Amino acid sequence: MIPDDSAVATIESEIRDFHDELRAFRRDLHAHPELGFEEHRTGSRIAAYLEALGVTVHRGVGRTGVVGVIEGRSNVSGRSIGLRADMDGIPVHELGKTPWRSCAAGKMHGCGHDGHCAILLGAARYLAKSRRFDGTVYLFFQPGEEGHAGAREMIRDGLFDRFPAERVFALHNWPSLPAGTIAFNSGPMMAGIDRFAIRVHGKGGHGAHPHQAVDPILAGSQIVSAVHHIVSRNVDPVHPAVISFQSFQAGAPDALSVIPHDAALHGMVKWFEPQTQSILRERLIVTAQAAAQMVGATAEIDYDPLYPPTINHPEEARLLERVARQVVGNCNVVTDLDPSMGSEDFAFMLMERPGAYFRLGQGPMDGRFLHHPEYDFNDDTIPIGSTVFAALVEAALPSRNPCDTP
Repeated sequence: MIPDDSAVATIESEIRDFHDELRAFRRDLHAHPELGFEEHRTGSRIAAYLEALGVTVHRGVGRTGVVGVIEGRSNVSGRSIGLRADMDGIPVHELGKTPWRSCAAGKMHGCGHDGHCAILLGAARYLAKSRRFDGTVYLFFQPGEEGHAGAREMIRDGLFDRFPAERVFALHNWPSLPAGTIAFNSGPMMAGIDRFAIRVHGKGGHGAHPHQAVDPILAGSQIVSAVHHIVSRNVDPVHPAVISFQSFQAGAPDALSVIPHDAALHGMVKWFEPQTQSILRERLIVTAQAAAQMVGATAEIDYDPLYPPTINHPEEARLLERVARQVVGNCNVVTDLDPSMGSEDFAFMLMERPGAYFRLGQGPMDGRFLHHPEYDFNDDTIPIGSTVFAALVEAALPSRNPCDTP
């Protein structure tokens, strides 16, 4: 059952009544970013807000996660739904000039998770007041999305045993989409990600006598060059894959004429198909070792699977489509969004429960995409995201009370 136009209009109208409050909350979080599993202040602020609404709150789920529980006016069906927002910032020094810029050096909300929290709190405030649904809503405020697998940590801490949501939904702001656009598809949304570390062992020596040394910088350069042939020559061209290096460290800038003893390289692997992941892992290890041996060095490789692909479930995607069209109109809904090679640990929740993940357009940001040091969330989109979440609840858990009409 999908709320009719008047019901959706009521949801959005009520949420817009406290838009200023949500905006202020979001900007407070932006000014006080915390990294993965350090979200103590963030979690406390969220918990206090929920408790003031009369929402039952559970702290410390998955180390620093927060879960809110809202019961509907009835629970005849025994149904339930989970809505998720991530809480952590990123280790980037903010260059923005707004009054709410980061107070913490080297940390910022450069991915918009502050906006995600405000959106979910907006839905929570509406739902806690109206309770115009039959069943239970679980609000998952998740820590450590930025490379820490916080969703997996919450699941390992018994998330779905303690808070048994039948289906789950999440969103992410997206600067390259027009403001207020809702975009998704009914299958793969984001790639899986693995990370690797390569330690190259050479033989240190004098830069003027390279024949007496084994240069790990040369070996590392050979590894970088060789690894970048793996995708084009070992992976089926119709299966997306990416290998990228993020760090190459060796020697010291002031160590003139010194060939270092070791080098360290770090990077990541992106994939959708499990067989592609297996090929990338095997070839990366073999290629790195062979390239190092070619110049007389050795290489040790640590390969760490991190996030699986984020894959929407068709039924939940159809529900999301119907709700989104009512909230923002047909022209502002994209249902055939191309998958992204970015990654998202909501994937772990989608492996446990059916659900859907969607993007909320932020509008032009003058080239400041996610993780840019001047990125800032578009507060005008908060009520839209909150309305979609709240309408999803009323659609998934229709009220059994005949008096529950707007």
